[in-house]
Amino acid sequence: MRACLPTVILAATLASVTGCGTTMANYDYASEPDPRKHEFVLGPSDVLHVSVWHNVDLSVDATVRPDGTITLPLIGDMRAAGRTTTDLRNEISTKLSAFIKEAATVTVAVASVSSYRFTVSGNVEHGGAFTATHYVTVAEAMALAGGPNRFGDVEQTVIMRSDKDGRPKRIPVDYTAILNGTRPDMNLVLLPGDVVYVP
Repeated sequence: MRACLPTVILAATLASVTGCGTTMANYDYASEPDPRKHEFVLGPSDVLHVSVWHNVDLSVDATVRPDGTITLPLIGDMRAAGRTTTDLRNEISTKLSAFIKEAATVTVAVASVSSYRFTVSGNVEHGGAFTATHYVTVAEAMALAGGPNRFGDVEQTVIMRSDKDGRPKRIPVDYTAILNGTRPDMNLVLLPGDVVYVP
């Protein structure tokens, strides 16, 4: 995992929204997605190992480029970001059928994850942008950032997230309640691009 200093602009933007939004009492935390229950969705910088049975020349390691594509022998460029390895495997098998007489047995595995990134900002000891090779909860993200500093109002912590239509939303989180076990439902799994902000 690695971190870098958050920008002043990000902190200022988050500070401006902490005073508004849905209250904790009314928020439906169970409605938020848990990515651990679904197949991993690929993103830029992830590395894939594509293997074609009995065709060594077609078996490669491919890195998802910033534009979300990968390049494969015979097939050329294809979209990978926002898709699962199952999606890719099926499309690769279909496209290879135009070049290989026998049905191609294809496997697609994630060799390295780099697209899972989130930010912890505000009144924490070591705020910044983090990457992880596994899904991280709010409590784990706060631990990575060294926890709140003495100025942090941890009961007013928020997660800034985009909804399925790309619109920003604010999820209120009481970090103290997470730690003492009274609100485990607030200990959400972070999605790529999430920002945890402590005012």
